[in-house]
Amino acid sequence: MTNIALVVGSSGITGSNLAEKLISKGWTTYGLARNPNQSVEGLHPVAADLLQVESLEAALKNIAPTHVFLTSWMRNETEAENIRVNSAMVRNLLQVLSPKKSVQHVALVTGLKHYLGPFDAYAKAGTLPETPVREEHPRLEIENFYYAQEDEVYAAAARDGFTWSIHRPHTVIGKAVGNIMNMGSTLAAYASICKETGRQFIWPGSAEQWHGLSDVTDVRILAEHMIWAATTAAAHNEAFNITNGEVFRWSWLWQQLADWFGVEAKGFDGTIHPLETEIAGDTALWKDIALRYGLKEQDLNRLASAWHTDLDLGRPIEVMTDMSKSRKLGFTCYQSTKESFFDLFEELRSDHLIP
Repeated sequence: MTNIALVVGSSGITGSNLAEKLISKGWTTYGLARNPNQSVEGLHPVAADLLQVESLEAALKNIAPTHVFLTSWMRNETEAENIRVNSAMVRNLLQVLSPKKSVQHVALVTGLKHYLGPFDAYAKAGTLPETPVREEHPRLEIENFYYAQEDEVYAAAARDGFTWSIHRPHTVIGKAVGNIMNMGSTLAAYASICKETGRQFIWPGSAEQWHGLSDVTDVRILAEHMIWAATTAAAHNEAFNITNGEVFRWSWLWQQLADWFGVEAKGFDGTIHPLETEIAGDTALWKDIALRYGLKEQDLNRLASAWHTDLDLGRPIEVMTDMSKSRKLGFTCYQSTKESFFDLFEELRSDHLIP
C-alpha cells in the first residue's frame, strides 16, 4: 500500500527536512503551510491556514493522507493564548481529515518544554525536572501548550482509530531560513559577524549550561525517528525523547565552533551576555556583508533567532535527555553533535547564506 504523507509545517526546519527524507524513501508527500515550501523537489505544496476550517477543507479536498506529521506551531504572547491557538490548529486539521477515514498514524513534534515548562517558567521553583529527562516524567502542574496539542491527538485517535507517536527533541540543528527557533543558523550568523569585525565569539549563556551536560537533535535524526515510529508497530501510541544519542559540554564545543570560523572564542566569564543584545545593532552590518559576499539573505532576522538561542543557552540548569526507550525498541541511529553543526555550516556556506 502506498504511504501518503501530509507534513504540516513543511516550511519549517523540521517539516522541510522531514519532507525531503520521506520523498527520498519513496513516499508521496504533501507539504502544508500558509506559505508552502516550493524548494523541495517532489513535494506537493498545500496552502492552507490551520486556524480556518474552511481553508483546510478546500485545500485537502482531494488529499487522503495515510500518515500525518505535525511539526507546526505558532508563538503567542501568553501561554494561555499558545494553548488556545496551537490546540485549535491540531484539532481543526484532524477534524477535517476525519471523514476521509484514511489516516493510519499521526506523529506530533513537541520538545523538552514538556519537562521544563514554557519559556517563561524555566526557572520557577518546583518546575525543574531531574535530569536526564525521561518520558515517564509526569506532566508539570503548569499551563503548557504541548499538553494541549497531545490531548487533541489522543482525542482524535480515540475517535478515528489511528495510532500516534509523540516526539520530544532538544534544540533542533538544521537548515531553514525564516525559522523562529534556529540555534545553528543563529550561531553561524553570529560567528560570521565576529569574523568580519574581529569581535570575540562570546558565550551568551549561563554557567550551568556552559559547565553542565547537554545534548541537541540533528534535524536529520529527528526525521528518521518520526518515520521509524510511524512504521514500527512497537513504537505506536508512545511518546519518545529524540536527540543525537550523545551528550556534550558547551565548554568543549564552543571552541570547536569558533575554530571552524577562525574566530576567537570567549567562554563563560561570570556574566550572561545575551546574544539578542550582542547582535541587536548588526542588521545594517549583515546587509553590508550579504551584499559584499553575494549572500541570498540580507535580513539578519531571517537567519538568526537570538531570543530563542538565549533561552536555550541561558537555562539555570543542565538539560539532557534519556534515549533508552527508543533504543530498547530498535531505534539505534546516532549522530555526532559537532558534525551536526559543521555539516550545517558547510550547507549554509555552499548555499550562499553565510560568507
